[in-house]
Amino acid sequence: MKKIRGLCACKGREQGTKGREQGAKGRERGAGSKGQGAGKVDINLDKCFKYLIMKKIIILGAGMIGRAIAVDLSKKYKVTCVDIDRNALGLLTDRPNIRTTFMDVTDTDALATVLRGFDLVVSAVPGFLGLQTMREVINHKKELVDITFLPEDVFHLIPLARAKGVTVIMDCGVAPGLSNYIVGYMSERMKIEEVKIMVGGLPKIRILPFEYKAPFSPVDVLEEYTRPARFVENGKLVVRPALSDPEFVEFEGIGTLEAFNTDGLRTLITTMREIPFMKEKTLRYPGHITLIKILKESGFFDKNPVVINNTEITPFDFTSKLLFNAWKLSHDEPEFTIMRIIMKGTEKDVRKEVIYDLYDEFDPVEKLSSMARTTGFTAAATVEMIMSGVFSEKGVFSPELAGKDPAVFEFISNYLHARNIQYKVTARNI
Repeated sequence: MKKIRGLCACKGREQGTKGREQGAKGRERGAGSKGQGAGKVDINLDKCFKYLIMKKIIILGAGMIGRAIAVDLSKKYKVTCVDIDRNALGLLTDRPNIRTTFMDVTDTDALATVLRGFDLVVSAVPGFLGLQTMREVINHKKELVDITFLPEDVFHLIPLARAKGVTVIMDCGVAPGLSNYIVGYMSERMKIEEVKIMVGGLPKIRILPFEYKAPFSPVDVLEEYTRPARFVENGKLVVRPALSDPEFVEFEGIGTLEAFNTDGLRTLITTMREIPFMKEKTLRYPGHITLIKILKESGFFDKNPVVINNTEITPFDFTSKLLFNAWKLSHDEPEFTIMRIIMKGTEKDVRKEVIYDLYDEFDPVEKLSSMARTTGFTAAATVEMIMSGVFSEKGVFSPELAGKDPAVFEFISNYLHARNIQYKVTARNI
């Protein structure tokens, strides 16, 4: 690498000040002393330019999760947040190092323009916009961290991402996301025979009838309640209705929660074919799914339009609109996120059960919900992992594929622990 002698212009005023200070120190130690009296230093030119060009990140979506990602990343990077909701953008206007842009991401021309000049994109748009947005970002040769939890299989975009020379990591939330990193990491340490993931975000204050508040778009929550749940039994793919197989589970300090099938395994079904039993369930307060089933069976989630007073209405859209206010989580509402991952298998010929338990609460200082923290900071950790070169492979990846590398898992874990997102690991022979 080339080095230059003397003061570095690319660091501008700061480096010049350092040079003058070093020169003054040199004169104090003795005028005419070589290398110090003149205040000259060896500067690495490459590092000099890196300092000047601060990395830029754009976040598509300024909702609760997108806002948490922006706040965290702005401590190190220049961040721009894009959304069609001016109120959501307004919550970021007083944050240092964050710019906001009002824009509709479905406007492909506007999106192409706004992506210029950014090093990495975080997609936090609603799931139904996920695939279209991912394809656009890849085509514009931008690295991407995705938390849209889009319903489509995106591995068909691997050739495109490789051809464009970009890294795309999808499903970078808490579950899927952190749960996938954990399963990927543990799959390299033991022969896993069974995985059970249970996760939920709930308000601390239980208000009837739903006893629930949505930390993200109600549309995505309803999709979770209606999308058929896929899981693996004896190595075979099994599909059951969402909300099926309810069971009560006890959690210390919380009490009884109800777990039910949802389609949360996602990429694990194809990337972890060697695991014969895998299931994911969502956690709610007991009784919640009974109400949801009533709405579902009554047609409130139907996506076929109906005509009322000569006006065409889609029941699903109507229900989403009504529940948006009923389930709206206020910015300072106490809530918590809980996740339990149970893995059974063999390590060095010994059968074991390993359990990861995560619990996180609303942060009253930063005004961030636990779901925003656990989801957003996992995404932010993935951004930092790519930006720092810990993971640099090109293509489309799910977290479990990256998490197989111990360096990746250690990086993600340390990043979260530094933000007080802790999980407890217990293991026992069985």
